[in-house]
Amino acid sequence: MEIKDQLYEGKAKVIFSTDDPELSVMYFKDDATAFDGKKKGTIQNKGVMNNIVSSRIFEMLAEKGVKSHYVEKLSEREMVVKKLEIIPVEVIIRNLTAGSLSKRLGIEEGLELKETIIEFCYKSDPLGDPFINEYVARAMGYATKEEMEFMTEVAFKVNDILKEFFDERGIILVDYKLEFGRHNGEVLLGDEITPDGCRLWDKKTREKLDKDRFRRDLGGVEEAYKEVMDKVLK
Repeated sequence: MEIKDQLYEGKAKVIFSTDDPELSVMYFKDDATAFDGKKKGTIQNKGVMNNIVSSRIFEMLAEKGVKSHYVEKLSEREMVVKKLEIIPVEVIIRNLTAGSLSKRLGIEEGLELKETIIEFCYKSDPLGDPFINEYVARAMGYATKEEMEFMTEVAFKVNDILKEFFDERGIILVDYKLEFGRHNGEVLLGDEITPDGCRLWDKKTREKLDKDRFRRDLGGVEEAYKEVMDKVLK
């Protein structure tokens, strides 16, 4: 397969076209950003580790019947993916209180929720990914009623699978985001599933093993990402 033109560069990844119009190559960078790009830095080998983690998780989800854009891991920093028309609605899944939920409600982090929370954001860095609901998504044409229902259903299924997967490896899946896109009329799970977009805590110590270590200047960022990678590969 021949890699051709750059299609898009985001905060953490670069997307390239290939000689197959159905496929793209996703390249994982070491760049790290937080607070909608206001804080910038580099996490050594983050791209390599995130590619490994996301590849393993997409492969595991496929085994459980969850379809995604993932095709194969191409190199240490690249994966082959199906070309998607991204749906501009981020799906946020929360199992414990943390981050913006704690801030909005004025409650401490780490509280057990009576049930899993699903939230939606409009995918827009300039606007800071504002919260929306399914009515806004439909009214603005971001996604259809059927697509919103499908993404919600898949999010709950993925959550059940990932909670068990991480729990078996001594990690609490606190919250995370999922993105979806359209491929030949089918909605598929897209983007990545890594410590960049997930809050992951050590089950015994509740030590943070995700990008919050970068956001909050906690140190040990590379070590945390490597720990997640090593445990995901078990």
